[in-house]
Amino acid sequence: MLEATPLTEGWILRHDSEALPAVVPGCVHTDLLAAGVIPDPFLGRNEAEVAWVGRREWTYERELRAAPPGHEQTDLVFDGLDTAAEIRLDGRLLGRVRNMHRSYRFHVTGLSGRLSVHFGSAYAEAEAARGKLGERPAAYAEPYQYLRKMACSFGWDWGPTLVTAGIWRPVRLEQWSTARIARVRPLVTVEDGQGVVELHVDVERSRVEAELAVAARVGGVRARAEIDGTAGVVRLQVPDPELWWPRGYGEQPLYEVELTLLHGDAPLDTWRRRVGFRTVELDTSADAHGTGFALVVNGERLFARGVNWIPDDVFPSRITRERYRERLGQAAGAGVDLVRIWGGGIYESEDFYDACDELGLLVWQDFPFACAAYPEEQPLRGEVEAEARENVVRLMPHPSLVLWNGNNENLWGFRDWGWEPVLAGGSWGEGYYLGVLPRVVAELDPTRPYTAGSPWSGSWRHHPNDPAHGTHHSWEVWNREDYADYRLHVPRFVAEFGWQAPPAYATLRRALPGEELAADSPGMLHHQKADDGNGKLERGLARHFAVPADDFDRWHYLMQVNQARAVAAGIEHWRSHWPVCAGTVVWQLNDCWPVTSWAAVDGDGREKPLYHELRRLYADRLLTFQARARGLVLAAVNQAAERWTGTLTLRRMSVEGELVGEASVRLAAERRSVAEVRVPAELEPAGPKEFLVADAWGSPRSSGAESGGGLRALHFPAPDRDIPYPRPEFDVESAPGRITVTAHTLVRDLLLQADRLDPAARADRGLVTLLPGEQVTIGVSGWETPDAAAARAALYCVEPTR
Repeated sequence: MLEATPLTEGWILRHDSEALPAVVPGCVHTDLLAAGVIPDPFLGRNEAEVAWVGRREWTYERELRAAPPGHEQTDLVFDGLDTAAEIRLDGRLLGRVRNMHRSYRFHVTGLSGRLSVHFGSAYAEAEAARGKLGERPAAYAEPYQYLRKMACSFGWDWGPTLVTAGIWRPVRLEQWSTARIARVRPLVTVEDGQGVVELHVDVERSRVEAELAVAARVGGVRARAEIDGTAGVVRLQVPDPELWWPRGYGEQPLYEVELTLLHGDAPLDTWRRRVGFRTVELDTSADAHGTGFALVVNGERLFARGVNWIPDDVFPSRITRERYRERLGQAAGAGVDLVRIWGGGIYESEDFYDACDELGLLVWQDFPFACAAYPEEQPLRGEVEAEARENVVRLMPHPSLVLWNGNNENLWGFRDWGWEPVLAGGSWGEGYYLGVLPRVVAELDPTRPYTAGSPWSGSWRHHPNDPAHGTHHSWEVWNREDYADYRLHVPRFVAEFGWQAPPAYATLRRALPGEELAADSPGMLHHQKADDGNGKLERGLARHFAVPADDFDRWHYLMQVNQARAVAAGIEHWRSHWPVCAGTVVWQLNDCWPVTSWAAVDGDGREKPLYHELRRLYADRLLTFQARARGLVLAAVNQAAERWTGTLTLRRMSVEGELVGEASVRLAAERRSVAEVRVPAELEPAGPKEFLVADAWGSPRSSGAESGGGLRALHFPAPDRDIPYPRPEFDVESAPGRITVTAHTLVRDLLLQADRLDPAARADRGLVTLLPGEQVTIGVSGWETPDAAAARAALYCVEPTR
């Protein structure tokens, strides 16, 4: 039977004349940090102090003993090497590698001695390729498109430039005899009510003449097949399987598949995975509105409630199984049902996809290409196909994986970013996205759809980012316009959009020790990587609020409010236009370090107000006021499986708390549909001194409800800077685990910044608006010394413009 021995101990990292202890899996930066050679690059402006690390060559070493007798062959297996490396054993070259996204296997039978893995500088490797292949345009000046490495190692508009090297995934010795399982390609489908698992098996032999077979089992069903040469297929059919569903649509039953390679009755090797039975389609049919883009799982059309995912750490080897579970659990807790793994990162570890399988989170997987023209010549072309083949097969068992996507923004970049004349007919990646990758997916994984890019209109007949066709990235709003302009278009599927805000206060205090915080303080500016990021933040805020000049705490709070308001404007509008619009994927869920960014969860794992707002926006049921040609309507978005009926109360109120008008109507929204109720003309606000409140009773309570047992929507007809708010008055009571606020006036967007009470403290809700006389109880964990005065100091809300 194949035996595997992890090689995690005994490694050193050569640094100048020193031998530093090394952690494997790991990377050079984390080893240097542990040894005290470099400062923490996440703190202050230390990033610049460690830039030299990415320009150096590095060597990992350890002793490798000869494997004990009893097996015919011994392999040295690396699951991931970052990136350009030579592997030697006692000076003997085992191989050269140049792809972070692949695994590598070397025969070392009978060999022992000093094992070394020598990493060249990723910069040197990329610049050599650029010299050979020629210049290619990109969104950033760094040469990330010239080698197969996590692009955002070279920095992004939310990430630091920390160009890594190291043995970033596990390494082991494998000993085996006669034959081993080289690859299993599982095709999992549902046919005529039966779950079908078809296992395509490739084997490697040490004895050509040996007769081999495979035995497999799943869900109480067993089957056996012979191996013909080095390949075989075994098919199993499970009657009446329980279907795997996205969260919110059903359960996530998983079935263990076990396949054993046999020589006679003797087991040689075993492969085990969990699978789920479900069907997935991508509906891109044309209609009166253009070209659709809708995921269909088990025959059910979905409005995808998505978030974009970036690597959760600049140093991916630090991301543990528990950290994946925490972050993806946060996504599920916010009502998310789809996570898009963005193309400037990596193919994530099995731990990521396992968590998504269990949580019911659909996975949209980009191939790692982002924001650049990629050469298609060798050696890159061969590397691209090899990595695609390996990772498509590796990830196939996971039912959560529902879509392969060729790239991020490269088709759009070719058309709109001035690439075409610069390239002058040279290769730029189109052959990957429209040739190599769809061919690989069609050959290896025909059970899943493929799309050429994001954004992509489906063909060159339409602009790549045409909102009427396929996927759309909405960035004009953040870059140049007011977030109210989200309401000017109804894209078929919004795969990227977002708005920035700084991280939580405690995150800033940890990341910028000793600095007096200000919007333009040196550390704040260093931890703002977007081009003119602070300028866009302040121009976006000025359209709605007076920008605080010298009050950082107020600036920080209002930027958090504006981020939540901006994202809400988009999602509420687009959800109200289901099924024309079939999904929103917010940029972004997470951060890889402490930074001002578009994330809902900051680099220390703290939830911004946007996170809590997503819980309301992505709930099965949502109320939202929307402008239509016929006037103001209240849209009742019902993504639940049951019909939604109840009483709808509309109130026209003054900001001083006076009830100006009221009406009650019946609400009826069919399952997976949107119902609209026309707001009576006499209830529409007369100006900035008035606003509308809608409460839906008889419906399940949602995280968006401020009081009572229903859902609420608010409509203020003017920007906050033009609304004559009263000075907010409220009482605060504190007790273990909770803070209660009772409003005496209108209190707009009340926020408890729990991390100001204690860095470990968390609140269970974000922004909440209270009418006079209403009360809210905020759950607080991690705060051991409740105090009403301290609680009041950590509470912020919108105040009248001075």
